Amino acid sequence: MSEPPTGRHVDEEALSEPISDDEIPGSIPAESRAIETNGVPLHVVEAGPEDGKLLVLLHGFPEFWYGWHEAIAPLANAGYRVVVPDQRGYNCSAKPPAVRDYRIGELARDVVGLIDAYGRETAAVAGHDWGAAVAWWLALHHEERVSELVAVNVPHPTVFERALRTSWDQRLKSWYVLAFQLPKLPEAVARAGNWRLATNALRDTSAPGTFTDEDLRRYRRAWDRDGAFEAMVNWYRAIVRDRPEPARTEVTVPTLVIWGAQDRFLARRLAHESVERCADGRLLAIDEATHWVVHEHPHRVAEAIADHADPLPPGARE
Repeated sequence: MSEPPTGRHVDEEALSEPISDDEIPGSIPAESRAIETNGVPLHVVEAGPEDGKLLVLLHGFPEFWYGWHEAIAPLANAGYRVVVPDQRGYNCSAKPPAVRDYRIGELARDVVGLIDAYGRETAAVAGHDWGAAVAWWLALHHEERVSELVAVNVPHPTVFERALRTSWDQRLKSWYVLAFQLPKLPEAVARAGNWRLATNALRDTSAPGTFTDEDLRRYRRAWDRDGAFEAMVNWYRAIVRDRPEPARTEVTVPTLVIWGAQDRFLARRLAHESVERCADGRLLAIDEATHWVVHEHPHRVAEAIADHADPLPPGARE
């Protein structure tokens, strides 16, 4: 295994986009920072005590750090040093131009660099959607840097790959992955009508009232940033072109899989199969939740993360 990259704090001018004064809602006790990791400047939102246990929250598609916004305060109050990046290509973070820049190994090394930047050996890592895919990969290839793993509504990579090979039902649920392989067209279709298709997709696949008008205003602003939506779609292009296989299949890191059972994109059985790939794994299924469980039940998700990954340093338990 290659040596992990180091991360460092840099000036916000290094980011591809300026950070707006209202980037973080006033209700969230957090601050913005720029960190260069794995050669890419990322915008991160951080909260909680500086000496608290490091917890990295990874968003999915088509979101950005804001996807975790309602979970930040309860997790910071629980004692974590909460770090929520805009992953590469998203919102205010850098947007490398090539599809190969979004290979899963690079995305995982970005998180290793974040852990380095905060001067820690390990971090608890929780990811939703694509963020969960990155978190799984991190736990499989950099397990010495992950104290606990929480994966929300995306299965273990081997489980997902097998489902796509053997299940027509899952292939049909994942049709958009192939649609995203087309050049330029997905970006143009998504942008049409002030992002009508993208915003309707969020509302149509979530519980009523999950995404407010203010939420969607923030998402539109993030998608509108120069080069952002193309970079976001490049995550899908890279995974299909590269077709990576993990170096091993068993996850040794203590793992919690959280699953909104009403997910229209992924079958519930994938959650159970993912837990079976973990030496120390358990499942929390939320029957009434959809794929967007982090939005629908943020406090329940935050409580489950805190229960799984003890926020107290060893000395505080004595």
